Amino acid sequence: MDEQKDKLHRRQFLRSSLRNTALIAAGIAIGKYAGQSNATVWQIDPAKCTACGKCATACVKKISAVKCLHAYAMCGYCDLCTGFLNSQPNERSTAAENQLCPTAAIVRTFIEDPYYEYKIIEELCIGCGKCVKGCGEFGNGSLYLQIKRELCEDCNECALAVQCPAQAISRVPADKPYLHNG
Repeated sequence: MDEQKDKLHRRQFLRSSLRNTALIAAGIAIGKYAGQSNATVWQIDPAKCTACGKCATACVKKISAVKCLHAYAMCGYCDLCTGFLNSQPNERSTAAENQLCPTAAIVRTFIEDPYYEYKIIEELCIGCGKCVKGCGEFGNGSLYLQIKRELCEDCNECALAVQCPAQAISRVPADKPYLHNG
């Protein structure tokens, strides 16, 4: 009978020890991140970005965490949007071969003559920057690239930042809002 009591006490001791160890570890982890005001995230400065195309291939994610964003307040809603259409189209049409985006991530919607709205489908965007470059060269620059925080792996050393020729990517405090174009 004493042997059974010893086994029972040992089991209870082990269970409570494991439970306490787990609680302590969880407390340490929570304490480490709770109230952490110095947490940082990666961000692109649109004023420095040259839309070189490296964001589409340098990101560690299979599909880049960099996405094209649209500053609607700056947009001219042009019929001949050079962020949407090739500046030297084969003919004046919106056929796929005349569009800049290789993944059809930009949708053009007629508003009223001669105005169109351009919307980015984030799931299709690979962050190549072709639309951004076209919009910046001939348009008003309303399209720009940004690292989407919810998609980013938050690597210790961002592969994009390392390869960015314009040094447009840097760490910023997590509570700092996104940098916008315009």
